[in-house]
Amino acid sequence: MDEDSAVYSFEALVDGNKIVAELQDKMEAQHNYESAISQGHQAYLLEEDSYSRDVFCCNVGNLQPGSKVELTLRYVQELSLEADGALRYVLPAILNPRYHLFGQLVDSCLDMKTPVVPLEDLSYTLSMVATIRSQRGIQRVHSNCPLSAVEFLADDKTSAQVSLAEGHKFDRDVELLIYYSEVHSPRVSVEMGMPEKKPDSLMGDPSVMVSFYPDIPEDEASVTCGEFVFLMDCSGSMQCPMNNQDRSQSRIEAAKETLILLLKSLPIGCYFNIYQFGSSYKEFFPKSVKYTQQTMEEAVERIKLMGEDLGGTEILAPLQSIYRKPSIPGHPLQLFVFTDGEVAETFTVIKEVQSNSKKHRCFSFGIGEGASTSLIKSIARVSGGTSEFITGKDRMQFKVLRSLKHSLQPAVEDISLSWNLPPGVSANMLSPEPTVIFRGQRLILYARLTGMMKEAEATGEIFLKYMLQGKRFEDKLTFSLQSKSDADFTIHRLAAKSFIQTKDLGLNETPAMDKEDILKISIESGVISSFTAFIAINKELKQPVQGPLAYRQIPRPSKFHRGVIRPCQSFTVVRGTELMQLIDLQKANGSWDLNKDLTKVLGVSLEDLLAAHPAQHVDSSAWATVLAVVWLHTHGKDQKMEWELLERKAVAWIHIQAGKSPIPGPFPSLPGEQLTDVQLWPWQRVTTRVLTIISP
Repeated sequence: MDEDSAVYSFEALVDGNKIVAELQDKMEAQHNYESAISQGHQAYLLEEDSYSRDVFCCNVGNLQPGSKVELTLRYVQELSLEADGALRYVLPAILNPRYHLFGQLVDSCLDMKTPVVPLEDLSYTLSMVATIRSQRGIQRVHSNCPLSAVEFLADDKTSAQVSLAEGHKFDRDVELLIYYSEVHSPRVSVEMGMPEKKPDSLMGDPSVMVSFYPDIPEDEASVTCGEFVFLMDCSGSMQCPMNNQDRSQSRIEAAKETLILLLKSLPIGCYFNIYQFGSSYKEFFPKSVKYTQQTMEEAVERIKLMGEDLGGTEILAPLQSIYRKPSIPGHPLQLFVFTDGEVAETFTVIKEVQSNSKKHRCFSFGIGEGASTSLIKSIARVSGGTSEFITGKDRMQFKVLRSLKHSLQPAVEDISLSWNLPPGVSANMLSPEPTVIFRGQRLILYARLTGMMKEAEATGEIFLKYMLQGKRFEDKLTFSLQSKSDADFTIHRLAAKSFIQTKDLGLNETPAMDKEDILKISIESGVISSFTAFIAINKELKQPVQGPLAYRQIPRPSKFHRGVIRPCQSFTVVRGTELMQLIDLQKANGSWDLNKDLTKVLGVSLEDLLAAHPAQHVDSSAWATVLAVVWLHTHGKDQKMEWELLERKAVAWIHIQAGKSPIPGPFPSLPGEQLTDVQLWPWQRVTTRVLTIISP
């Protein structure tokens, strides 16, 4: 399941008899399960895996011959927000194995072996019906799997239903992209506590969920300082394709393309380094180097030679090496981690990142289906970065460049949260207060309201204040303190999950003091943690189950068509090739040289470009850079997010060259294009020549 899932209910229906599980201390629950099984009783145990918070193990013991068992798991979850405004829900199907050190004894359900069969030989299918509700109206629903037509259940489109096509084999993660109206609207929701619970307790008091969308102004003048370190997974599993569709690019090839794009997008004046890791690790440079044409070219050549040849997935050692390096004054560390997430010792890695969170931010990327959401999301969350998952037909470059833009934003400082509530009412935060905010980012916070409200129509206010480049900003939300009832207590469960996530680092890494708090909140809210487990025992069964046990293996589908792993060389992607060729030719300062390699991308002969060259006013590199920028706008519109930073560097370089020209005058926008950044170019005749040569 997803790392953010708050599992709060587990029950079994055995031959018509419902058995509801109880959440207990994990050690106690395991003892009770073993005791019940040894006595021949029916028992059910659900617990988090010891090494990864996004994997659950369910033990089903002592079934009568021919019994029919139905297991029900209930959970609530925050849905991630995509760049285009979609909310993304994923029902995971792919569970990648986790790599372990040689000779390491591991008590993990991830090490259980199950047979793998071709897709057509599977004896079971998945059915799923999704009911979607939104106060603001549902626009549309997309999926990576065949769906029925969306059926709106209300005239105002606030409720809809959609289902998977019949016969789905569950051979890939099921993804739903849900588009709402006004998804970026800030909101405060107050939920009533459980009537049977005492006040002054998490489940007895009202809970508040606050969604902020800070309106941070876009600053074209991104920061040019920073130490950018890229940590790339080169383990054997990176040879796998991005998805199980024909002609899918391999994970390592997609990652290499993305890494080159990142390098080209870095600002002049920064520092960078690249690490490869698997069973061992390699670093491109002994320490981070200044970003120049020479260091960039050297790094690009080494990236092109990278392969998935470093064995297992040991990320801890290279992380420690990065953190041991001395900081570069004036250049804060920004760490980019790329992995398919098949990593053991997840909690140890998270703790290492967290202990170094004061001196860096981590931006993490899960590559391909089955990446550990526990690892990818947690290392970003504890360091104030962001996380992305690249699956299906996603373009890795788009999501990674979005994170790079975040890292180049001027720092938001002095963030504070305050409440204005009626006398006698106070808010106790259950989420950690924000330490970093990015432009376009959603910020969700939880709190518990304590005290008595004297007026039924009372209102409250919450203020989010922060500094940006010397200016103070403030977001305010006014909300009604009238709490609404919810039979599932969704906000209370999510608030408990948020609290648990910030403290729970697994059985071995969590401090004793935090363990007590986690146990208390977990048991009270019913939300599972590393220290609790659900246990259900059928006490109605009068006679113990007897006789020899029959073992049944349930196969899982191969991640590849017909169970055959195709060689990586067969994975080719035509889309984006010309763009990548153009990017490969850009120099570190943002310019292009006028040569035959550039003319191949532009589709124009060198002779024609030279004939149109306004030689008396413009040098050849400036002319080539103008042509390249216009090509991006006319031929690469659909991938603008991928080249925005490249274009910004090019335009800045053009402005510098324009300042050297004795000829004044504006450069008008191209017809039908929004080249506002190029309007300061002082050579008007370039406009018509560019349009004549490379207009689409």
